[in-house]
Amino acid sequence: MKEILQNIKEKAITSINETTNLNDLNDIRVAYLGKKGELTAILKGMKDLSQEERPVVGQIVNEVREIIEEALESKKVKLSKELRESQLQNETIDVTLPAKKVEIGHRHPMNIVLEDIKRIFIGMGYEIVEGPEVEKDYYNFEALNIPANHPAKDEQDTFYINGEYLLRTQTSPVQIREMEKKTPPIRVLAPGRVFRSDEVDATHSPVFHQIEGLVIDKNITMADLKGALAVFAKELYGEKTRVKFRPHHFPFTEPSAEVDVSCVMCEGKGCRMCKGTGWIEILGCGMVHPKVLEMCGIDPNEYSGFAFGMGLERITLLRYEIEDMRLLFENDVRFLKQF
Repeated sequence: MKEILQNIKEKAITSINETTNLNDLNDIRVAYLGKKGELTAILKGMKDLSQEERPVVGQIVNEVREIIEEALESKKVKLSKELRESQLQNETIDVTLPAKKVEIGHRHPMNIVLEDIKRIFIGMGYEIVEGPEVEKDYYNFEALNIPANHPAKDEQDTFYINGEYLLRTQTSPVQIREMEKKTPPIRVLAPGRVFRSDEVDATHSPVFHQIEGLVIDKNITMADLKGALAVFAKELYGEKTRVKFRPHHFPFTEPSAEVDVSCVMCEGKGCRMCKGTGWIEILGCGMVHPKVLEMCGIDPNEYSGFAFGMGLERITLLRYEIEDMRLLFENDVRFLKQF
């Protein structure tokens, strides 16, 4: 047994001295001192020895273990030092090189404008609401007083999924859903993505964003609508901003109007931005049609209301003097980092 232990010690020391890397050194540790190592096997076999031999052999095993462990630790320190010296020589750092610049992201210009618009209307008591982008034909058209033969339902203008469902062409369906499930007074703002079958150019896209507002209460008049939009325009474009209402037609409002604001660049004097008119169109609006109120279960004899809708892209283009809407979607960092 003593000879076996002596051979194990000599083999282990020789292997340790000959190894040149830390991985092989760890393999040697496992081979001799691991759970299935040679020295561990000797300890397991001590049950077959006589009572007189066990203490003697046990002492020799412990001595051999200590010698092997010391040799392993000494070799580990030596190899680690050599590895570090090699890394210091081969992996030197040139401190004169410029550091990597950390690019910090920021909000998209449309998100900046959207948050400002939300803040303005929340300050006037509006609630932000959302609805499905895949919408029923009923909510997108019929409930908005747009019958089956209306030009707005032309398949050339609308992405139909089937006869009942389509990709919404406006966020107005959200207003209908809110009127169906809530009892007046109602004050909501509905921003969201909408879809129309348009060719992509500087002012059109098949995917864009709308923001629509709705107020339903007793004794709501056109004066309330004009007052709300005047406050909105001044908050968004500045205190000197003026608003102008022009008669228009929308199936779901009566009377209806388009709203212009005085040009923020020339203050109404006329410039390239406003094409010399001094005014820029920003949204459409009107008093909610009595038929729409009836279809939503609201008595038009007791309640009235107004609605308005604007394109987020258009508002953003005007605010930052951007001439091509495609720039908002191309993800060009050189463009986006200006805002």
